[in-house]
Amino acid sequence: MKFNKFLLGFIALISISATTFAQSEDEAIKETINNYLDGGSVGDTARLNRAFFAFANLRNLSKDGKVSEMPVKKFIAAVPAGGAKWTSKIVSYSYAGTAATAVTEEELPTFKFVDFLNLLKINGEWKIVSRVYSRVEKNVAVASSNTGGFSTAASVAPTKGNTPAAATKKPAAKPKPSDDGW
Repeated sequence: MKFNKFLLGFIALISISATTFAQSEDEAIKETINNYLDGGSVGDTARLNRAFFAFANLRNLSKDGKVSEMPVKKFIAAVPAGGAKWTSKIVSYSYAGTAATAVTEEELPTFKFVDFLNLLKINGEWKIVSRVYSRVEKNVAVASSNTGGFSTAASVAPTKGNTPAAATKKPAAKPKPSDDGW
């Protein structure tokens, strides 16, 4: 009888520990993302520096269709005094092990940025290692698919006019057993 109580108590402790770990990972990831969003909004360069890996890069397509790249240090130095004054939100995030990805929106008076962030857990801290972003009209919604069986913090359903073209095509044929996908 004592052994059964001990076993039940041990299982309960393991369950609580696992839940606490998952919650703390969620909170740590959201804290990093919010350091970026809130730091950029008010011009808090200390928070921006806490959010990003020192050698992170930011990429987008320039107006001429070329990939534009900016080191994070240059991005932080260019944040206007008082911040960008955007309103922002975390659209979704996912993680496994030491890797995470997130989608955010930063709305300004006449347009918004949609960011696709990649994070790594470096020395026990979540850091944004890359930001790929697009400047879009305010009414453009993020289209997403959750076909991989993983869960996200939130999902945004595609709306009419922003459904990806791939969603209307037939799925690709399954690779042959000898095809390694590369």
